[in-house]
Amino acid sequence: MTESITITDNRSGESYEIPVVNGGVSATDWAKILPGIWFYDPGFMSTAAAESSITYLDGTAGILRYRGYPIEQLAESSTYLEVAYLLLNGELPTESQFEQWRHDVTSHTFIHENVRKRFLDGFHYDAHPMGMLVSAVAALSTFYFDAKDIFDPASRQKQIIRLIAKMPTLAAAAHRFSVGMPFVYPDNSLDFPSNFLSMMWKVAEPRYETDPALSRALDILFILHADHEQNCSTTAMRVVGSSHADPYSACAAACAALYGPRHGGANEAVIRMLSEIGSMENVPAFISEVKAGHGHMRLQGFGHRVYKNYDPRAQIIKKAADDVFEVTGRNPLLDVALKLEEIALSDEYFTSRRLYPNVDFYSGLIYQAMGFPLEMFPVLFAIARTAGWLAHWQEMLDQDSKIARPRQLYTGADARDYVPMSRRGA
Repeated sequence: MTESITITDNRSGESYEIPVVNGGVSATDWAKILPGIWFYDPGFMSTAAAESSITYLDGTAGILRYRGYPIEQLAESSTYLEVAYLLLNGELPTESQFEQWRHDVTSHTFIHENVRKRFLDGFHYDAHPMGMLVSAVAALSTFYFDAKDIFDPASRQKQIIRLIAKMPTLAAAAHRFSVGMPFVYPDNSLDFPSNFLSMMWKVAEPRYETDPALSRALDILFILHADHEQNCSTTAMRVVGSSHADPYSACAAACAALYGPRHGGANEAVIRMLSEIGSMENVPAFISEVKAGHGHMRLQGFGHRVYKNYDPRAQIIKKAADDVFEVTGRNPLLDVALKLEEIALSDEYFTSRRLYPNVDFYSGLIYQAMGFPLEMFPVLFAIARTAGWLAHWQEMLDQDSKIARPRQLYTGADARDYVPMSRRGA
Protein backbone atom coordinates (compact mmCIF):
# COMPACT_ATOMS: atom_id res chain seq x y z
CA MET A 1 0.00 0.00 0.00
CA THR A 2 1.30 3.43 -0.94
CA GLU A 3 1.93 5.67 2.06
CA SER A 4 0.14 8.99 1.85
CA ILE A 5 -1.51 11.76 3.82
CA THR A 6 -4.97 13.16 3.14
CA ILE A 7 -5.67 16.75 4.12
CA THR A 8 -8.85 18.78 3.91
CA ASP A 9 -8.94 22.49 3.17
CA ASN A 10 -11.63 23.73 5.54
CA ARG A 11 -12.02 26.88 3.46
CA SER A 12 -13.26 24.93 0.44
CA GLY A 13 -14.06 21.51 1.85
CA GLU A 14 -11.81 19.87 -0.74
CA SER A 15 -9.55 16.97 0.24
CA TYR A 16 -6.16 16.18 -1.21
CA GLU A 17 -3.91 13.15 -1.01
CA ILE A 18 -0.14 13.67 -0.80
CA PRO A 19 2.29 10.73 -1.04
CA VAL A 20 4.91 10.07 1.64
CA VAL A 21 8.26 9.30 -0.01
CA ASN A 22 11.40 8.34 1.97
CA GLY A 23 9.79 9.57 5.18
CA GLY A 24 8.89 13.00 3.78
CA VAL A 25 6.21 14.86 1.87
CA SER A 26 6.87 17.23 -1.01
CA ALA A 27 6.56 20.91 -0.14
CA THR A 28 5.81 21.48 -3.84
CA ASP A 29 2.70 19.32 -3.55
CA TRP A 30 1.60 21.29 -0.49
CA ALA A 31 2.21 24.56 -2.32
CA LYS A 32 -0.16 23.51 -5.10
CA ILE A 33 -2.90 23.03 -2.54
CA LEU A 34 -2.02 26.01 -0.33
CA PRO A 35 -0.53 28.64 -2.66
CA GLY A 36 1.06 31.57 -0.86
CA ILE A 37 1.08 29.77 2.49
CA TRP A 38 4.51 28.77 3.78
CA PHE A 39 5.68 26.30 6.37
CA TYR A 40 7.11 28.18 9.35
CA ASP A 41 10.03 26.17 10.71
CA PRO A 42 12.77 28.23 12.45
CA GLY A 43 16.05 26.34 12.60
CA PHE A 44 14.74 23.73 10.11
CA MET A 45 13.57 21.59 13.03
CA SER A 46 11.09 19.66 10.88
CA THR A 47 12.16 20.46 7.32
CA ALA A 48 14.26 18.29 5.02
CA ALA A 49 16.19 20.69 2.77
CA ALA A 50 18.03 17.99 0.83
CA GLU A 51 18.01 14.38 -0.30
CA SER A 52 21.27 12.64 0.53
CA SER A 53 22.76 9.17 0.39
CA ILE A 54 25.84 10.00 2.46
CA THR A 55 24.98 9.67 6.16
CA TYR A 56 22.10 7.91 7.91
CA LEU A 57 21.22 9.11 11.38
CA ASP A 58 18.50 7.76 13.67
CA GLY A 59 18.56 9.91 16.78
CA THR A 60 15.96 7.87 18.65
CA ALA A 61 17.78 4.57 18.21
CA GLY A 62 21.26 6.12 18.49
CA ILE A 63 22.40 4.97 15.04
CA LEU A 64 24.99 6.66 12.81
CA ARG A 65 26.15 5.19 9.50
CA TYR A 66 28.36 6.49 6.71
CA ARG A 67 27.16 5.15 3.34
CA GLY A 68 25.48 2.31 5.25
CA TYR A 69 28.51 1.34 7.35
CA PRO A 70 28.00 1.57 11.15
CA ILE A 71 30.21 4.22 12.74
CA GLU A 72 31.32 1.65 15.33
CA GLN A 73 32.85 -0.59 12.64
CA LEU A 74 34.56 2.28 10.86
CA ALA A 75 36.06 3.62 14.09
CA GLU A 76 37.30 0.15 14.98
CA SER A 77 38.79 -0.90 11.64
CA SER A 78 39.14 2.03 9.25
CA THR A 79 41.24 5.19 8.90
CA TYR A 80 40.20 8.77 8.30
CA LEU A 81 41.56 8.81 4.74
CA GLU A 82 39.66 5.62 3.91
CA VAL A 83 36.48 7.06 5.42
CA ALA A 84 36.98 10.27 3.42
CA TYR A 85 37.18 8.18 0.25
CA LEU A 86 34.01 6.34 1.29
CA LEU A 87 32.07 9.55 1.93
CA LEU A 88 33.13 11.05 -1.39
CA ASN A 89 32.79 7.97 -3.59
CA GLY A 90 30.05 5.92 -1.98
CA GLU A 91 32.12 2.75 -1.60
CA LEU A 92 35.14 1.64 0.39
CA PRO A 93 38.27 1.66 -1.81
CA THR A 94 40.10 -1.38 -3.09
CA GLU A 95 43.75 -1.65 -2.13
CA SER A 96 44.92 -0.05 -5.39
CA GLN A 97 42.26 2.68 -5.20
CA PHE A 98 43.29 3.55 -1.67
CA GLU A 99 46.98 3.69 -2.53
CA GLN A 100 46.24 6.10 -5.36
CA TRP A 101 43.99 8.17 -3.08
CA ARG A 102 46.57 8.26 -0.30
CA HIS A 103 49.28 9.24 -2.78
CA ASP A 104 47.14 12.03 -4.26
CA VAL A 105 46.28 13.52 -0.85
CA THR A 106 49.84 13.20 0.40
CA SER A 107 51.17 14.94 -2.71
CA HIS A 108 49.08 18.06 -2.04
CA THR A 109 49.81 18.74 1.63
CA PHE A 110 52.12 21.71 0.98
CA ILE A 111 50.63 25.21 0.78
CA HIS A 112 51.78 28.01 -1.49
CA GLU A 113 54.61 29.99 0.11
CA ASN A 114 52.68 33.22 -0.39
CA VAL A 115 49.82 31.84 1.73
CA ARG A 116 52.22 31.33 4.59
CA LYS A 117 54.59 34.28 4.22
CA ARG A 118 52.29 37.02 3.01
CA PHE A 119 48.82 36.00 4.08
CA LEU A 120 49.11 34.15 7.40
CA ASP A 121 51.95 36.37 8.59
CA GLY A 122 49.69 39.37 8.14
CA PHE A 123 47.45 38.43 11.07
CA HIS A 124 47.79 40.01 14.49
CA TYR A 125 50.20 38.06 16.68
CA ASP A 126 47.44 36.68 18.92
CA ALA A 127 44.83 35.98 16.23
CA HIS A 128 42.45 33.10 16.94
CA PRO A 129 43.55 30.06 14.89
CA MET A 130 39.99 29.36 13.75
CA GLY A 131 39.60 32.89 12.42
CA MET A 132 42.89 32.44 10.57
CA LEU A 133 41.70 29.11 9.14
CA VAL A 134 38.41 30.58 7.87
CA SER A 135 40.31 33.34 6.07
CA ALA A 136 43.06 31.08 4.73
CA VAL A 137 40.62 28.56 3.24
CA ALA A 138 38.78 31.37 1.45
CA ALA A 139 42.10 32.78 0.23
CA LEU A 140 42.96 29.49 -1.48
CA SER A 141 40.36 30.28 -4.14
CA THR A 142 42.64 33.10 -5.34
CA PHE A 143 45.54 30.67 -5.84
CA TYR A 144 43.67 28.05 -7.86
CA PHE A 145 41.82 29.65 -10.73
CA ASP A 146 40.58 26.30 -12.03
CA ALA A 147 38.54 25.95 -8.84
CA LYS A 148 35.65 27.73 -10.53
CA ASP A 149 35.36 24.90 -13.08
CA ILE A 150 33.06 23.05 -10.71
CA PHE A 151 31.43 20.97 -13.46
CA ASP A 152 34.73 19.73 -14.86
CA PRO A 153 35.26 16.31 -13.18
CA ALA A 154 39.06 16.50 -13.21
CA SER A 155 39.13 20.03 -11.79
CA ARG A 156 36.56 19.20 -9.14
CA GLN A 157 38.52 16.15 -8.00
CA LYS A 158 41.71 18.21 -7.82
CA GLN A 159 40.08 20.79 -5.52
CA ILE A 160 38.66 18.05 -3.28
CA ILE A 161 42.10 16.49 -2.90
CA ARG A 162 43.70 19.88 -2.27
CA LEU A 163 41.26 20.81 0.47
CA ILE A 164 41.51 17.52 2.36
CA ALA A 165 45.32 17.58 2.05
CA LYS A 166 45.93 21.22 2.92
CA MET A 167 43.45 21.64 5.78
CA PRO A 168 45.80 20.05 8.39
CA THR A 169 48.72 22.13 7.07
CA LEU A 170 46.73 25.37 7.36
CA ALA A 171 45.42 24.35 10.78
CA ALA A 172 48.89 23.63 12.16
CA ALA A 173 50.26 26.82 10.61
CA ALA A 174 47.52 28.86 12.29
CA HIS A 175 48.39 27.33 15.66
CA ARG A 176 52.13 27.83 15.28
CA PHE A 177 51.62 31.47 14.32
CA SER A 178 49.29 32.09 17.27
CA VAL A 179 51.92 30.85 19.73
CA GLY A 180 54.91 32.46 18.01
CA MET A 181 56.53 29.27 16.70
CA PRO A 182 58.01 28.77 13.21
CA PHE A 183 56.09 27.00 10.47
CA VAL A 184 56.76 23.26 10.05
CA TYR A 185 56.57 21.78 6.56
CA PRO A 186 54.61 18.56 6.01
CA ASP A 187 56.47 15.27 6.31
CA ASN A 188 54.84 13.13 3.65
CA SER A 189 56.52 9.97 4.90
CA LEU A 190 54.06 10.06 7.81
CA ASP A 191 50.42 9.02 7.77
CA PHE A 192 47.64 11.62 7.83
CA PRO A 193 47.21 12.11 11.61
CA SER A 194 50.93 11.72 12.40
CA ASN A 195 51.84 14.30 9.77
CA PHE A 196 49.44 16.76 11.38
CA LEU A 197 50.89 16.09 14.85
CA SER A 198 54.38 16.62 13.43
CA MET A 199 53.38 20.01 12.00
CA MET A 200 51.83 20.90 15.36
CA TRP A 201 54.55 19.86 17.80
CA LYS A 202 57.89 19.48 16.03
CA VAL A 203 60.60 21.72 17.50
CA ALA A 204 64.18 20.93 16.44
CA GLU A 205 64.27 17.15 16.11
CA PRO A 206 65.15 15.80 12.61
CA ARG A 207 61.91 13.83 12.49
CA TYR A 208 58.95 14.01 14.82
CA GLU A 209 57.92 10.65 16.24
CA THR A 210 54.44 10.48 17.68
CA ASP A 211 53.11 7.75 19.93
CA PRO A 212 51.01 5.35 17.80
CA ALA A 213 48.24 5.39 20.41
CA LEU A 214 47.89 9.17 20.12
CA SER A 215 47.97 9.10 16.33
CA ARG A 216 45.32 6.39 16.27
CA ALA A 217 43.11 8.22 18.78
CA LEU A 218 43.25 11.37 16.64
CA ASP A 219 42.40 9.32 13.56
CA ILE A 220 39.36 7.89 15.36
CA LEU A 221 38.23 11.37 16.39
CA PHE A 222 38.59 12.51 12.77
CA ILE A 223 36.45 9.55 11.66
CA LEU A 224 33.74 10.33 14.21
CA HIS A 225 33.61 13.98 13.13
CA ALA A 226 33.90 13.37 9.39
CA ASP A 227 30.19 13.86 8.71
CA HIS A 228 26.94 14.24 10.57
CA GLU A 229 24.17 14.72 8.07
CA GLN A 230 22.61 18.20 7.60
CA ASN A 231 24.23 20.06 10.49
CA CYS A 232 24.78 23.83 10.58
CA SER A 233 28.16 23.90 8.83
CA THR A 234 27.17 21.31 6.21
CA THR A 235 24.05 23.32 5.47
CA ALA A 236 26.25 26.41 5.09
CA MET A 237 28.42 24.47 2.63
CA ARG A 238 25.39 23.43 0.60
CA VAL A 239 23.73 26.85 0.69
CA VAL A 240 26.84 28.70 -0.52
CA GLY A 241 27.64 25.89 -2.94
CA SER A 242 24.14 26.17 -4.42
CA SER A 243 25.18 29.54 -5.84
CA HIS A 244 27.93 27.65 -7.73
CA ALA A 245 30.68 29.35 -5.75
CA ASP A 246 34.04 27.60 -5.84
CA PRO A 247 34.60 24.90 -3.17
CA TYR A 248 37.13 26.99 -1.20
CA SER A 249 34.60 29.80 -0.70
CA ALA A 250 31.88 27.31 0.24
CA CYS A 251 34.24 25.50 2.62
CA ALA A 252 35.23 28.81 4.22
CA ALA A 253 31.53 29.45 4.88
CA ALA A 254 31.26 26.03 6.51
CA CYS A 255 34.31 26.81 8.64
CA ALA A 256 32.73 30.10 9.67
CA ALA A 257 29.59 28.27 10.79
CA LEU A 258 31.76 25.87 12.76
CA TYR A 259 33.48 28.84 14.42
CA GLY A 260 30.29 29.56 16.36
CA PRO A 261 30.28 28.31 19.96
CA ARG A 262 26.95 26.55 19.46
CA HIS A 263 28.52 24.30 16.83
CA GLY A 264 32.29 23.85 16.85
CA GLY A 265 32.80 25.23 20.34
CA ALA A 266 30.74 22.66 22.21
CA ASN A 267 33.66 20.54 23.47
CA GLU A 268 35.46 23.71 24.59
CA ALA A 269 32.37 24.55 26.66
CA VAL A 270 32.59 21.12 28.30
CA ILE A 271 36.20 21.72 29.38
CA ARG A 272 35.29 25.13 30.80
CA MET A 273 32.37 23.58 32.70
CA LEU A 274 34.50 20.77 34.14
CA SER A 275 37.20 23.27 35.13
CA GLU A 276 34.60 25.43 36.83
CA ILE A 277 33.27 22.44 38.80
CA GLY A 278 36.85 21.73 39.85
CA SER A 279 36.54 18.46 41.74
CA MET A 280 34.32 15.40 42.17
CA GLU A 281 33.07 16.72 45.50
CA ASN A 282 31.53 19.73 43.78
CA VAL A 283 29.54 17.72 41.24
CA PRO A 284 26.36 17.17 43.34
CA ALA A 285 26.09 20.88 44.10
CA PHE A 286 26.59 21.71 40.42
CA ILE A 287 23.87 19.24 39.42
CA SER A 288 21.51 20.85 41.91
CA GLU A 289 22.25 24.29 40.48
CA VAL A 290 21.56 23.06 36.96
CA LYS A 291 18.24 21.51 37.98
CA ALA A 292 17.24 24.66 39.80
CA GLY A 293 17.96 26.69 36.67
CA HIS A 294 20.22 29.12 38.49
CA GLY A 295 22.02 31.70 36.38
CA HIS A 296 24.52 30.46 33.82
CA MET A 297 24.69 26.88 35.14
CA ARG A 298 24.20 24.57 32.16
CA LEU A 299 25.03 20.91 31.68
CA GLN A 300 27.41 21.01 28.71
CA GLY A 301 28.08 17.92 26.59
CA PHE A 302 24.71 16.31 27.36
CA GLY A 303 21.80 16.10 24.96
CA HIS A 304 21.80 16.67 21.22
CA ARG A 305 19.60 18.35 18.65
CA VAL A 306 19.11 15.01 16.87
CA TYR A 307 20.03 12.22 19.31
CA LYS A 308 17.37 11.33 21.86
CA ASN A 309 19.46 8.46 23.11
CA TYR A 310 23.14 7.90 23.92
CA ASP A 311 25.24 9.41 21.13
CA PRO A 312 26.98 6.36 19.57
CA ARG A 313 30.12 8.43 19.02
CA ALA A 314 30.37 9.20 22.74
CA GLN A 315 30.83 5.55 23.66
CA ILE A 316 33.61 5.14 21.10
CA ILE A 317 35.38 8.28 22.31
CA LYS A 318 35.14 7.18 25.92
CA LYS A 319 37.18 4.06 25.05
CA ALA A 320 39.66 6.10 23.00
CA ALA A 321 40.13 8.38 26.00
CA ASP A 322 41.40 5.46 28.07
CA ASP A 323 44.04 4.66 25.43
CA VAL A 324 45.18 8.30 25.32
CA PHE A 325 45.41 8.65 29.09
CA GLU A 326 47.64 5.57 29.27
CA VAL A 327 50.19 7.59 27.28
CA THR A 328 49.62 11.13 28.51
CA GLY A 329 48.62 10.42 32.08
CA ARG A 330 45.13 10.79 33.44
CA ASN A 331 43.48 14.12 32.80
CA PRO A 332 42.45 15.38 36.26
CA LEU A 333 39.14 16.54 34.81
CA LEU A 334 38.26 12.96 33.81
CA ASP A 335 37.19 12.06 37.35
CA VAL A 336 34.90 15.09 37.39
CA ALA A 337 33.45 14.05 34.03
CA LEU A 338 32.87 10.45 35.12
CA LYS A 339 31.16 11.57 38.32
CA LEU A 340 29.02 14.03 36.41
CA GLU A 341 27.99 11.34 33.93
CA GLU A 342 27.23 8.87 36.75
CA ILE A 343 24.96 11.27 38.61
CA ALA A 344 23.23 12.64 35.52
CA LEU A 345 22.45 9.19 34.11
CA SER A 346 20.91 8.09 37.40
CA ASP A 347 18.78 11.22 37.80
CA GLU A 348 15.24 11.12 36.41
CA TYR A 349 15.42 14.87 35.77
CA PHE A 350 18.00 14.32 33.02
CA THR A 351 16.96 10.89 31.72
CA SER A 352 13.33 11.98 31.31
CA ARG A 353 14.62 14.84 29.15
CA ARG A 354 16.81 12.39 27.24
CA LEU A 355 19.99 14.22 28.19
CA TYR A 356 22.74 11.70 27.53
CA PRO A 357 26.44 12.36 26.90
CA ASN A 358 27.21 13.42 23.33
CA VAL A 359 30.40 13.38 21.25
CA ASP A 360 31.65 16.62 22.79
CA PHE A 361 31.61 15.38 26.38
CA TYR A 362 34.83 13.35 26.09
CA SER A 363 36.49 14.67 22.91
CA GLY A 364 37.69 17.84 24.62
CA LEU A 365 39.34 15.81 27.39
CA ILE A 366 41.31 13.86 24.78
CA TYR A 367 42.36 16.98 22.89
CA GLN A 368 43.44 18.67 26.11
CA ALA A 369 45.41 15.60 27.23
CA MET A 370 47.20 15.59 23.86
CA GLY A 371 48.27 19.20 24.39
CA PHE A 372 45.84 21.05 22.11
CA PRO A 373 44.79 24.46 23.45
CA LEU A 374 41.07 25.19 23.67
CA GLU A 375 41.31 27.58 20.72
CA MET A 376 42.29 24.65 18.48
CA PHE A 377 39.21 22.53 19.23
CA PRO A 378 37.03 23.94 16.41
CA VAL A 379 40.05 23.82 14.07
CA LEU A 380 40.42 20.08 14.72
CA PHE A 381 36.72 19.70 14.03
CA ALA A 382 37.15 21.49 10.68
CA ILE A 383 39.98 19.19 9.57
CA ALA A 384 37.77 16.15 10.09
CA ARG A 385 34.54 17.62 8.71
CA THR A 386 36.15 18.75 5.43
CA ALA A 387 35.56 15.33 3.87
CA GLY A 388 31.87 15.41 4.78
CA TRP A 389 31.45 18.99 3.57
CA LEU A 390 32.99 18.13 0.21
CA ALA A 391 30.89 14.97 -0.13
CA HIS A 392 27.72 17.02 0.34
CA TRP A 393 28.97 19.77 -1.98
CA GLN A 394 29.69 17.21 -4.69
CA GLU A 395 26.35 15.48 -4.17
CA MET A 396 24.49 18.79 -4.35
CA LEU A 397 26.11 19.64 -7.69
CA ASP A 398 25.39 16.18 -9.10
CA GLN A 399 21.74 16.64 -8.10
CA ASP A 400 21.65 19.98 -9.97
CA SER A 401 20.13 21.51 -6.82
CA LYS A 402 18.43 24.86 -7.10
CA ILE A 403 20.00 27.88 -5.45
CA ALA A 404 18.95 28.07 -1.80
CA ARG A 405 16.23 30.67 -1.32
CA PRO A 406 13.97 30.03 1.70
CA ARG A 407 10.69 31.87 2.19
CA GLN A 408 9.73 34.06 5.14
CA LEU A 409 6.62 35.11 7.02
CA TYR A 410 6.56 38.89 6.87
CA THR A 411 5.68 40.53 10.22
CA GLY A 412 6.68 44.15 9.49
CA ALA A 413 4.72 47.33 8.82
CA ASP A 414 2.05 47.63 6.13
CA ALA A 415 2.54 50.03 3.21
CA ARG A 416 3.16 53.61 4.33
CA ASP A 417 4.24 56.88 2.75
CA TYR A 418 7.62 58.50 3.08
CA VAL A 419 7.69 61.39 5.61
CA PRO A 420 10.26 64.20 5.16
CA MET A 421 12.76 64.43 8.02
CA SER A 422 11.46 67.86 9.05
CA ARG A 423 8.03 66.37 9.79
CA ARG A 424 9.16 63.24 11.63
CA GLY A 425 8.50 63.03 15.34
CA ALA A 426 6.05 65.93 15.23
